[in-house]
Amino acid sequence: MNAQIHTFRVFDKNFVLDVNSGSVLQLDDLAFDILKNFDLDSREKVLERLKSKYPESQILEALDEIQALKDNGYLFTEINVDPILDKLENRNYVKALCLNVAHDCNLRCKYCFAAKGDYRGKRELMSAQVGKKAVDFLIKNSGNMRNVEIDFFGGEPLMAVETVKEVISYAKELEKTHNKKFHFTITTNALILNDDLIKYLHEHMDNIVLSLDGRKEVNDFIRVRADGRGSYDDIVANIKKVVELRERDNKDYYVRGTFTKHNLDFAKDVFHLADLGFREISIEPVVGKDGDYLLEEEDLPVLFEQYGHIAAEYIKRKASAQKTFRFYHFNIDIYHGPCIYKRLWACGAGRDYLAVTPSGDIYPCHQFIGQKQFLMGNVFGNELNQEVINVLRHTHVFSKEECPTCWARFFCSGGCNANNFLINGDLKKPYGIACELQKKRIEYAIYLNTLM
Repeated sequence: MNAQIHTFRVFDKNFVLDVNSGSVLQLDDLAFDILKNFDLDSREKVLERLKSKYPESQILEALDEIQALKDNGYLFTEINVDPILDKLENRNYVKALCLNVAHDCNLRCKYCFAAKGDYRGKRELMSAQVGKKAVDFLIKNSGNMRNVEIDFFGGEPLMAVETVKEVISYAKELEKTHNKKFHFTITTNALILNDDLIKYLHEHMDNIVLSLDGRKEVNDFIRVRADGRGSYDDIVANIKKVVELRERDNKDYYVRGTFTKHNLDFAKDVFHLADLGFREISIEPVVGKDGDYLLEEEDLPVLFEQYGHIAAEYIKRKASAQKTFRFYHFNIDIYHGPCIYKRLWACGAGRDYLAVTPSGDIYPCHQFIGQKQFLMGNVFGNELNQEVINVLRHTHVFSKEECPTCWARFFCSGGCNANNFLINGDLKKPYGIACELQKKRIEYAIYLNTLM
């Protein structure tokens, strides 16, 4: 049976999530005890189960209130997604490109999914010619979409900074003639930033993602230069300059890190970043197949505790207005969240989001690069591989084995397809550890939403 509700407790508060409608209700202990087993018990069984704990009159009154919520569409709601799936599976436009302008990097991070920058191939940089052709491809394939996105990625994209600049200039030249508005994001390790480059990125980027794993000892253990030296000191100095400008002008950024087996206490890294003055923070779990840094199921209880520590500190700092921060994975809006269309697919990879390599090859996203079975075409070609497109279009939350009965299905939509394939060899088989971490993050995010 599909999960229709999810009951959970965070700190001292009880909640129920209506999965299909997204409504969230805070409960007293009696209502919570009823709903924990609601769809397993008849009215009489509820009375029998709880009469030793609560007066019968209170139980009956609570049951009536729950029934009223159900009748008014707040609990146990039904939804038919088939028409939505039919519409979206046949949608055919691209709204965003990830330009892997550098298959090279000045760091050799031990957990790097991109094989320390070269994506298991040769080290190379994207030419301006390829970058401009990618812009043409996006314009041609974005239909009537006015707002389109280009993400500069790598490796380290600033190793190809001249290509980045030429692509931006070229795209802006074409905005008016094609009725497009380009939005640019760059992800950088910040190591080779200087004042002039910081000024340029601040002016032209809608968002800047800066990589740093937290405390110096954590970062420098795993985010090392080619010669083995750490990167923390230089990176922090540069990130501070970027953040100062972005905060001053109210522009988007976030400092993004990765936690591994070696820093299961990653809440300390979140707090460290906040103490450095960085308000927008993401620390994400490592994903991989081999290495002593990978997470295991036995680590989950400790990791769950860490999210609790972050939530508690969130509240504490909010109340004191000292060194406040926003944790990326708690940024769930339960009041104005994404529509049902966006909740059915984990992301737009292979559908409305594509990645381009330095040679112009097109993949569903940057994490699929190098896996030839997912090669979709080239920006210099005329046709895309429809077989790959169709596979991704039909990979959604209701096509995945475990997701239709999961209460979190409309928040994570089955997780990252690339990670699912990496870990399980199957796009439609979710990565279990990621699922459990995601569900715990959602519970804390909902709790925080009710307080803010």
